[in-house]
Amino acid sequence: MCNWPPPRASRDVHLAVAEVTEQIARRSRATRRAYLDRLERRIERDQRDGRPRAHAGCANLAHGVAACGAEEQDRLARRDVPNVAIVSAYNDMLSAHQPLDRYPALLKKEILRAGGVAQFAGGVPAMCDGITQGRPGMELSLFSRDVVALATAVALAHDMFDAALLLGVCDKIVPGLVAGALSFGHLPCLFVPAGPMPSGIPNAEKARVRELHADGQVDADELLESELRSYHAPGTCTFYGTANTNQLVMEALGLHLPGASFVIAGTALRRELTAAAGRRIVELTEPEQLAPIGRVVDERAIVNAVVALLATGGSTNHTMHLVAMAAAAGIQLTWRDFAALSQIVPLLARIYPNGNADINEFQAAGGTATLFASLLEVGLLHEDVLTVVGPGLSRYTSAPELIAGELVWGSAPAAGSIDPAVLRSPQYPFAQDGGIRVLEGSLGRAVIKVSAVAEEHRTVQAPARVFEDQQEFLDAFADGECDRDMVVVMRFQGPRANGMPELHRLTPALGVLQRRGHRIALVTDGRMSGASGKVPAAIHCTPEAADGGALARVRDGDLIRVDARAGTLDVLDVDLRAREPAEPPHAGDIGTGRELFRLFRGAVSSADAGASIFSMLDAEVADPVSAPSLTPA
Repeated sequence: MCNWPPPRASRDVHLAVAEVTEQIARRSRATRRAYLDRLERRIERDQRDGRPRAHAGCANLAHGVAACGAEEQDRLARRDVPNVAIVSAYNDMLSAHQPLDRYPALLKKEILRAGGVAQFAGGVPAMCDGITQGRPGMELSLFSRDVVALATAVALAHDMFDAALLLGVCDKIVPGLVAGALSFGHLPCLFVPAGPMPSGIPNAEKARVRELHADGQVDADELLESELRSYHAPGTCTFYGTANTNQLVMEALGLHLPGASFVIAGTALRRELTAAAGRRIVELTEPEQLAPIGRVVDERAIVNAVVALLATGGSTNHTMHLVAMAAAAGIQLTWRDFAALSQIVPLLARIYPNGNADINEFQAAGGTATLFASLLEVGLLHEDVLTVVGPGLSRYTSAPELIAGELVWGSAPAAGSIDPAVLRSPQYPFAQDGGIRVLEGSLGRAVIKVSAVAEEHRTVQAPARVFEDQQEFLDAFADGECDRDMVVVMRFQGPRANGMPELHRLTPALGVLQRRGHRIALVTDGRMSGASGKVPAAIHCTPEAADGGALARVRDGDLIRVDARAGTLDVLDVDLRAREPAEPPHAGDIGTGRELFRLFRGAVSSADAGASIFSMLDAEVADPVSAPSLTPA
């Protein structure tokens, strides 16, 4: 038994946060109610008729326990002992997931000690965008999220389980695990992270060497040496991209143990947090402790996740992932909700690429405990939510530590951030509004991450130069054709066109052009993730070019204005409707597994609706005035 941190008194929620939450609840009334009805019927059945295995025939149960040891088999055959599913994204190629190799054995041991049984229910794939950048495999990356959701559902479909532990870290894996687990919303689910790697060379130094290489001043050997010193050990990469944003979001949703996100991989504290997750999941199967994931992830929790994302300038990928995760719980989240919250949520963290610090320095400055404490203090987070350690998000303002080898949670930080260059209070923020904004105009709707963009670069008006492939741009850059003011339009990169790859190969060259004094911006229906950096990038543009979007009608020389201050994205002095759209350059379905995902490209929703094959929700959802469906914590 751990001394789970108690809830603490908190201020009333900010009026604007309450209004956005109520709008989401009204909009989601029908879909959320249908989801909860399904969840409650299943919980009532299990409470009435016993654990899921009670409904299994003898042959079914025998198949399900045949591989167990004698003690586990005896417990499971009695049908009255909690059985925990372990679903893991382990592989030993990816640094972030390699530590998960040792987790199942440790978790099984702790769960057995706590009176339960654990079975490794299934593995899910884990892609790394860092490996597939600029390569054909990147066209499978975003769709891998929905594959992970499907694989999670298959693992849990044996209906042998009373709870689940989900092991995953990186970009598409965690959102996929959440969506899959929410399809079994009656189960208590706890997410178990692996933690970051120790700090290597500073991320700013890594970016500097990349730009020097793009400018021809550093050769490939020097570039590789720099990269190897940056990505150098087991654990999550230390910059604040999608992987580390995932971890922050999981805590804000109440699905991690408090403070579990950024404890370094392989440390004693990391091991004890993992062991504690095993003990806690057994407690969560008790009727008085029951916290099914479908109740934990409610409208308040989703708003908390968006606020935490904005306050830290996290990954733009979560403008899609959070929409898709919310939809899996029957909650209709839109980009306008992000925009409304961004107006009142201050930027409190500077983590690379939004600053010089890495995620370990953020943790040392106070980490999630300090961040959540300060946001709760000014009413920007809902405190009255259900979490895996009980009611109340204020439990997450305590940080874990080892005292005489025992895991304990200390009191909430009293003095705030230890390093105001990395983490600040809402009274003295880095910026008055959040790090992500929504742009709308004649080119469609897009998101832009401004937390790393200097004020003087937040509005760019320049002629368009249109490209339909990253290599095409890099060739033009190498030939000196881009050495001028311009808006780079990279189109046919959306989910329907080619799976919406990340476009990080553009970043060093765009940075070089900006450093030379040119007015540079990027407009694309593709992705840039959490590392979009200092060049203004209007990304996830929807409708995408392959789906009739305005980008398909843009031509070289068209004057484009990207205005992050005003929130607009326009082509000037041109009637795009009078033009025929350009044809997609390729189907994106030949080789490297891409042909297997043809059906995904045909079924996927738009970026603002989550870019998911499961989405049944239009981004412009209806029912704006019906009664709110906020579910009690």
